[in-house]
Amino acid sequence: MSRRRPDLALCPIARATRLVGDAWTPLLLRNVCFGQRRFDELQRALGVPRASLTRRLARLVEDGLLERRLYQDRPPRHEYHLTEKGRAFFDVLAAMWRFGEDWLFEERAPVTLADRRSGRPVRPIVVDEATRAPLELGELRVRRARADA
Repeated sequence: MSRRRPDLALCPIARATRLVGDAWTPLLLRNVCFGQRRFDELQRALGVPRASLTRRLARLVEDGLLERRLYQDRPPRHEYHLTEKGRAFFDVLAAMWRFGEDWLFEERAPVTLADRRSGRPVRPIVVDEATRAPLELGELRVRRARADA
């Protein structure tokens, strides 16, 4: 975080953006979430330059969102799997999906999320963990966390 902007170090959004703050990283995590785990298939699907993909995968492993697992000895080849932290990031991707579906297409988006078993469309929403009620911006404020909480 910036030493000149201490408020950024306190903000969860600023920290999350620092973690995945480029265009390729959320797309890479999206593809791993939906089953692409090998370097070549990720590179082919995304069209990201190999050097960029190597750097991003290494950073995601270092930051604890992905783990490398050897699947072939000779030559050594690895797959990338989501960690618990990486699986938790799916909530961010789901919120981005909903925003993109609702606001970034003239008509309907050409792809949709669907329940794996029933096939019914799924529309993600962000809810409060305690009440399960959808979050409403007008009902929220930012405050310092209490030490006893």
